[in-house]
Amino acid sequence: MIIDAHQHLWTADYPWLRDPSLARIRRDYTVDDLRAVLGAAGVDRTVLVEAGRCEGAETRLFLETARDTPEIAGVVGWASLLDPLLADTIAAYRAGPGGRLLVGIRDQVQAEADDFLDRPPVRAGLATVAAAGLVNELVVRAAQLPSVARAAAALPHSTFVLDHLGKPAIAAGELRRWRELIAPVAARPNVVAKLSGLVAEADWATWTPDDLRPYVETAVDMFGTNRLMFGSDWPVLEVAAGYTEVKEAIGALLGGLPADVFSGTAISTYRLELT
Repeated sequence: MIIDAHQHLWTADYPWLRDPSLARIRRDYTVDDLRAVLGAAGVDRTVLVEAGRCEGAETRLFLETARDTPEIAGVVGWASLLDPLLADTIAAYRAGPGGRLLVGIRDQVQAEADDFLDRPPVRAGLATVAAAGLVNELVVRAAQLPSVARAAAALPHSTFVLDHLGKPAIAAGELRRWRELIAPVAARPNVVAKLSGLVAEADWATWTPDDLRPYVETAVDMFGTNRLMFGSDWPVLEVAAGYTEVKEAIGALLGGLPADVFSGTAISTYRLELT
């Protein structure tokens, strides 16, 4: 079984898609579209991740969609880490259609200040997510990686999932600084990282697998394959590549399709119940 630990669905009216550079992915992406790319790539299950709408309605829709879509094994929903009623919000998600498929919570931390995760109210939100038995999913900029390491150290009983390896500036070739920033994150045993979103950080027009190689190899060295997950980041990846192309590139860089990266880590991290 192959699991894609990071994919999205959205409609063309999502506000962030107004960016002119994103015109090629400014359309509706549906379950039918998802099934088409999964079938072509030989992927069996996915984890559906909130897509930047930052509304509870999106999470409720995604949970209901997952309930009716066997290919979707879990949902990482959106909630504000500053929501004073965060526990109630999570409980309401779980009580609704498909609620048992909620596996994590992700706020759009990348849009916040570098010290956002250090703030006491935010730490309280992270603790609330952990107390609910859910993963704290983090989409951050590379500059925010030090705060990720500090949050993981402060909350050792929480599982953190780092999306897109912390978004290294691959197109700019900023490898050394990213290595310095991610090393303390990888040193925290409660952090799992996704090999996802890398083509979107590379040069969209000219990238090759060799551009991704030092980042993937660093991740393997620092995290080990047992704390890494493959994620397509579809449909975002379509700014630069096709679904199968990205899957094959990551597989080639890993020397195959290691079972932990392509299924086992996702199953254990998200506690996926597969049938």
